[in-house]
Amino acid sequence: MEMSPLVTSLVLGAALLHAIWNAIIKSSRDVMLDTALVAAGAGVLSLPLTALMPVPASASWPYLAASVAIHVGYFATLVRAYRIGDLGHAYPLMRGTAPMLVALFGVALLDERPGAAMWLGIVLISAGILSIGLLQQGRAHRDATRWAFMNAAIIASYTLVDGAGARLSGTPAGYGAWMFWLQGLPFVALVIALRRRSALDYAVRNWQRGLAGGLCVISSYGIVLWAMTEAPVAAVAALRETSVIFAALLGTIFLKEPFGQRRVIGACAVALGVVALRI
Repeated sequence: MEMSPLVTSLVLGAALLHAIWNAIIKSSRDVMLDTALVAAGAGVLSLPLTALMPVPASASWPYLAASVAIHVGYFATLVRAYRIGDLGHAYPLMRGTAPMLVALFGVALLDERPGAAMWLGIVLISAGILSIGLLQQGRAHRDATRWAFMNAAIIASYTLVDGAGARLSGTPAGYGAWMFWLQGLPFVALVIALRRRSALDYAVRNWQRGLAGGLCVISSYGIVLWAMTEAPVAAVAALRETSVIFAALLGTIFLKEPFGQRRVIGACAVALGVVALRI
Protein backbone atom coordinates (compact mmCIF):
# COMPACT_ATOMS: atom_id res chain seq x y z
CA MET A 1 0.00 0.00 0.00
CA GLU A 2 1.06 3.58 -0.70
CA MET A 3 -0.04 6.89 0.76
CA SER A 4 -2.33 8.83 -1.58
CA PRO A 5 -2.55 12.63 -1.53
CA LEU A 6 -5.98 12.35 0.11
CA VAL A 7 -4.68 10.16 2.93
CA THR A 8 -1.67 12.45 3.41
CA SER A 9 -3.74 15.63 3.65
CA LEU A 10 -6.33 14.12 5.98
CA VAL A 11 -3.70 12.71 8.34
CA LEU A 12 -2.03 16.13 8.47
CA GLY A 13 -5.39 17.59 9.45
CA ALA A 14 -5.70 14.92 12.13
CA ALA A 15 -2.28 15.93 13.41
CA LEU A 16 -3.45 19.51 13.91
CA LEU A 17 -6.56 18.37 15.79
CA HIS A 18 -4.44 16.14 18.01
CA ALA A 19 -2.14 19.02 18.89
CA ILE A 20 -5.16 21.19 19.74
CA TRP A 21 -6.65 18.82 22.31
CA ASN A 22 -3.24 18.25 23.93
CA ALA A 23 -2.80 22.03 24.18
CA ILE A 24 -6.22 22.24 25.84
CA ILE A 25 -5.09 19.76 28.50
CA LYS A 26 -1.66 21.32 29.01
CA SER A 27 -3.17 24.80 29.45
CA SER A 28 -5.43 23.49 32.21
CA ARG A 29 -5.19 24.39 35.87
CA ASP A 30 -5.81 20.71 36.69
CA VAL A 31 -4.34 18.33 34.12
CA MET A 32 -5.94 15.17 35.54
CA LEU A 33 -9.46 16.60 35.62
CA ASP A 34 -9.18 18.09 32.15
CA THR A 35 -7.83 14.81 30.75
CA ALA A 36 -10.81 12.98 32.24
CA LEU A 37 -13.12 15.69 30.92
CA VAL A 38 -11.79 15.35 27.37
CA ALA A 39 -12.05 11.55 27.58
CA ALA A 40 -15.64 11.88 28.81
CA GLY A 41 -16.41 14.40 26.06
CA ALA A 42 -15.18 11.96 23.42
CA GLY A 43 -17.36 9.25 24.94
CA VAL A 44 -20.49 11.41 25.04
CA LEU A 45 -20.06 12.57 21.44
CA SER A 46 -19.32 9.07 20.12
CA LEU A 47 -22.22 7.30 21.87
CA PRO A 48 -24.81 8.31 19.22
CA LEU A 49 -22.40 7.17 16.52
CA THR A 50 -22.46 3.61 17.87
CA ALA A 51 -26.14 3.43 16.90
CA LEU A 52 -25.53 4.87 13.44
CA MET A 53 -22.42 2.91 12.44
CA PRO A 54 -22.24 -0.81 11.65
CA VAL A 55 -21.18 -3.04 14.53
CA PRO A 56 -17.53 -4.11 14.15
CA ALA A 57 -16.94 -7.72 13.15
CA SER A 58 -16.46 -10.08 16.09
CA ALA A 59 -12.87 -10.74 15.01
CA SER A 60 -11.99 -7.18 16.05
CA TRP A 61 -13.56 -7.33 19.54
CA PRO A 62 -10.44 -8.65 21.33
CA TYR A 63 -8.46 -5.78 19.81
CA LEU A 64 -11.14 -3.32 20.92
CA ALA A 65 -10.96 -4.66 24.49
CA ALA A 66 -7.16 -4.49 24.47
CA SER A 67 -7.25 -0.90 23.19
CA VAL A 68 -9.58 0.16 26.00
CA ALA A 69 -7.24 -1.35 28.60
CA ILE A 70 -4.14 0.21 27.01
CA HIS A 71 -5.76 3.66 26.96
CA VAL A 72 -6.03 3.66 30.76
CA GLY A 73 -2.24 3.62 30.88
CA TYR A 74 -2.10 6.20 28.09
CA PHE A 75 -4.22 8.74 29.97
CA ALA A 76 -2.39 8.10 33.26
CA THR A 77 1.09 8.62 31.80
CA LEU A 78 -0.12 11.63 29.81
CA VAL A 79 -1.23 13.30 33.03
CA ARG A 80 2.10 12.61 34.72
CA ALA A 81 4.15 13.88 31.79
CA TYR A 82 2.18 17.13 31.52
CA ARG A 83 2.23 17.78 35.24
CA ILE A 84 6.03 17.81 35.20
CA GLY A 85 7.09 18.96 31.72
CA ASP A 86 5.86 21.62 29.34
CA LEU A 87 4.06 20.95 26.06
CA GLY A 88 7.17 21.63 23.98
CA HIS A 89 9.16 19.00 25.88
CA ALA A 90 6.79 16.14 26.73
CA TYR A 91 4.69 16.16 23.56
CA PRO A 92 7.56 15.71 21.06
CA LEU A 93 9.07 12.87 23.07
CA MET A 94 5.75 11.06 23.37
CA ARG A 95 4.83 11.44 19.74
CA GLY A 96 8.32 11.21 18.20
CA THR A 97 9.36 7.88 19.65
CA ALA A 98 6.16 6.01 18.83
CA PRO A 99 6.45 5.91 14.99
CA MET A 100 9.81 4.12 15.07
CA LEU A 101 8.43 1.57 17.53
CA VAL A 102 5.35 1.08 15.34
CA ALA A 103 7.51 0.64 12.24
CA LEU A 104 9.80 -1.91 13.89
CA PHE A 105 7.06 -3.99 15.51
CA GLY A 106 4.74 -3.59 12.52
CA VAL A 107 7.16 -5.65 10.43
CA ALA A 108 6.74 -8.59 12.80
CA LEU A 109 3.12 -8.19 13.93
CA LEU A 110 1.38 -6.82 10.82
CA ASP A 111 3.75 -8.17 8.17
CA GLU A 112 4.26 -4.69 6.73
CA ARG A 113 7.40 -4.04 4.67
CA PRO A 114 7.91 -0.30 4.15
CA GLY A 115 10.10 0.61 1.20
CA ALA A 116 13.34 2.55 1.41
CA ALA A 117 11.70 5.94 0.84
CA MET A 118 9.04 5.24 3.45
CA TRP A 119 11.69 4.14 5.99
CA LEU A 120 13.60 7.35 5.24
CA GLY A 121 10.45 9.38 5.85
CA ILE A 122 9.72 7.59 9.14
CA VAL A 123 13.29 8.10 10.37
CA LEU A 124 13.38 11.78 9.37
CA ILE A 125 10.04 12.52 11.00
CA SER A 126 11.00 10.69 14.19
CA ALA A 127 14.44 12.33 14.35
CA GLY A 128 13.00 15.78 13.74
CA ILE A 129 10.33 15.33 16.39
CA LEU A 130 12.80 13.99 18.95
CA SER A 131 15.19 16.87 18.28
CA ILE A 132 12.42 19.32 19.08
CA GLY A 133 11.94 17.67 22.45
CA LEU A 134 15.38 16.41 23.49
CA LEU A 135 17.54 19.34 22.43
CA GLN A 136 15.59 22.12 24.07
CA GLN A 137 17.05 23.83 27.09
CA GLY A 138 15.51 25.16 30.25
CA ARG A 139 12.60 23.32 31.83
CA ALA A 140 13.28 19.89 30.37
CA HIS A 141 13.06 17.51 33.31
CA ARG A 142 14.35 13.98 33.78
CA ASP A 143 11.08 12.72 35.25
CA ALA A 144 9.04 14.30 32.46
CA THR A 145 11.30 12.58 29.91
CA ARG A 146 10.81 9.20 31.59
CA TRP A 147 7.02 9.54 31.67
CA ALA A 148 7.00 10.77 28.07
CA PHE A 149 8.94 7.72 26.87
CA MET A 150 6.59 5.44 28.81
CA ASN A 151 3.67 7.14 27.08
CA ALA A 152 5.38 6.66 23.70
CA ALA A 153 5.56 2.91 24.26
CA ILE A 154 1.87 2.89 25.09
CA ILE A 155 1.07 4.94 21.97
CA ALA A 156 2.93 2.40 19.84
CA SER A 157 0.98 -0.41 21.52
CA TYR A 158 -2.48 0.98 20.91
CA THR A 159 -1.55 2.08 17.38
CA LEU A 160 -0.61 -1.48 16.43
CA VAL A 161 -3.65 -2.94 18.22
CA ASP A 162 -6.08 -0.48 16.62
CA GLY A 163 -4.45 -0.80 13.21
CA ALA A 164 -5.06 -4.55 13.27
CA GLY A 165 -8.50 -4.17 14.86
CA ALA A 166 -9.72 -1.60 12.34
CA ARG A 167 -8.67 -3.84 9.45
CA LEU A 168 -10.49 -6.82 10.93
CA SER A 169 -13.59 -4.86 11.90
CA GLY A 170 -14.93 -4.39 8.37
CA THR A 171 -15.96 -0.88 9.46
CA PRO A 172 -13.22 1.46 10.67
CA ALA A 173 -15.89 4.06 11.48
CA GLY A 174 -17.82 1.59 13.63
CA TYR A 175 -14.65 0.38 15.33
CA GLY A 176 -13.71 3.97 16.10
CA ALA A 177 -17.15 4.86 17.47
CA TRP A 178 -17.12 1.93 19.90
CA MET A 179 -13.51 2.56 20.86
CA PHE A 180 -14.15 6.23 21.68
CA TRP A 181 -17.23 5.35 23.70
CA LEU A 182 -15.43 2.69 25.72
CA GLN A 183 -11.83 3.91 26.01
CA GLY A 184 -12.39 6.76 28.45
CA LEU A 185 -14.81 4.99 30.80
CA PRO A 186 -12.25 3.24 33.05
CA PHE A 187 -10.07 6.36 33.40
CA VAL A 188 -13.05 8.66 34.03
CA ALA A 189 -14.39 6.23 36.65
CA LEU A 190 -10.98 6.15 38.32
CA VAL A 191 -10.74 9.95 38.47
CA ILE A 192 -14.27 10.25 39.88
CA ALA A 193 -13.43 7.67 42.55
CA LEU A 194 -10.30 9.56 43.52
CA ARG A 195 -11.70 13.09 43.36
CA ARG A 196 -15.47 12.79 43.30
CA ARG A 197 -16.49 16.19 44.67
CA SER A 198 -13.96 18.30 42.78
CA ALA A 199 -14.39 16.25 39.58
CA LEU A 200 -18.14 16.82 39.36
CA ASP A 201 -17.81 20.52 40.20
CA TYR A 202 -15.05 20.92 37.60
CA ALA A 203 -17.14 19.16 34.95
CA VAL A 204 -20.11 21.48 35.54
CA ARG A 205 -17.91 24.57 35.17
CA ASN A 206 -15.78 23.36 32.24
CA TRP A 207 -17.93 20.98 30.20
CA GLN A 208 -17.34 23.08 27.06
CA ARG A 209 -13.61 22.27 27.20
CA GLY A 210 -14.44 18.59 27.47
CA LEU A 211 -16.72 18.62 24.44
CA ALA A 212 -14.27 20.69 22.37
CA GLY A 213 -11.36 18.41 23.26
CA GLY A 214 -13.51 15.30 22.78
CA LEU A 215 -14.51 16.44 19.30
CA CYS A 216 -10.83 16.88 18.42
CA VAL A 217 -10.06 13.41 19.81
CA ILE A 218 -12.80 11.72 17.79
CA SER A 219 -12.04 13.57 14.57
CA SER A 220 -8.28 13.14 14.85
CA TYR A 221 -8.08 9.45 15.68
CA GLY A 222 -11.09 8.57 13.54
CA ILE A 223 -9.21 9.86 10.50
CA VAL A 224 -6.12 7.91 11.57
CA LEU A 225 -8.08 4.66 11.99
CA TRP A 226 -9.46 5.02 8.48
CA ALA A 227 -6.03 5.94 7.09
CA MET A 228 -4.49 2.79 8.61
CA THR A 229 -6.83 0.73 6.42
CA GLU A 230 -5.67 2.60 3.31
CA ALA A 231 -1.88 2.92 3.92
CA PRO A 232 0.87 1.22 5.97
CA VAL A 233 0.33 1.71 9.70
CA ALA A 234 3.95 2.80 10.25
CA ALA A 235 3.69 5.55 7.61
CA VAL A 236 0.38 6.82 8.99
CA ALA A 237 1.79 6.80 12.53
CA ALA A 238 4.84 8.80 11.43
CA LEU A 239 2.84 11.34 9.43
CA ARG A 240 0.39 11.79 12.28
CA GLU A 241 3.20 12.87 14.57
CA THR A 242 3.77 16.00 12.52
CA SER A 243 1.33 17.23 15.16
CA VAL A 244 4.51 18.10 17.09
CA ILE A 245 5.09 21.07 14.79
CA PHE A 246 1.54 22.26 15.40
CA ALA A 247 1.99 21.71 19.15
CA ALA A 248 5.22 23.74 19.13
CA LEU A 249 3.42 26.61 17.41
CA LEU A 250 0.45 26.41 19.79
CA GLY A 251 2.80 26.31 22.75
CA THR A 252 4.64 29.37 21.48
CA ILE A 253 1.52 31.38 20.71
CA PHE A 254 -0.74 30.45 23.62
CA LEU A 255 1.54 29.05 26.34
CA LYS A 256 4.45 31.45 25.72
CA GLU A 257 6.97 28.62 25.19
CA PRO A 258 10.10 29.38 23.10
CA PHE A 259 10.40 28.43 19.43
CA GLY A 260 14.12 28.61 18.72
CA GLN A 261 16.57 27.46 16.06
CA ARG A 262 16.55 23.85 17.19
CA ARG A 263 12.81 23.59 16.76
CA VAL A 264 13.13 25.10 13.29
CA ILE A 265 15.73 22.45 12.36
CA GLY A 266 13.50 19.72 13.78
CA ALA A 267 10.52 21.07 11.85
CA CYS A 268 12.55 21.01 8.62
CA ALA A 269 13.48 17.36 9.23
CA VAL A 270 9.82 16.53 9.74
CA ALA A 271 8.90 18.32 6.50
CA LEU A 272 11.55 16.35 4.58
CA GLY A 273 10.17 13.18 6.09
CA VAL A 274 6.68 14.00 4.85
CA VAL A 275 8.11 14.52 1.34
CA ALA A 276 9.91 11.16 1.55
CA LEU A 277 6.66 9.41 2.47
CA ARG A 278 5.16 10.71 -0.74
CA ILE A 279 8.05 9.65 -3.04
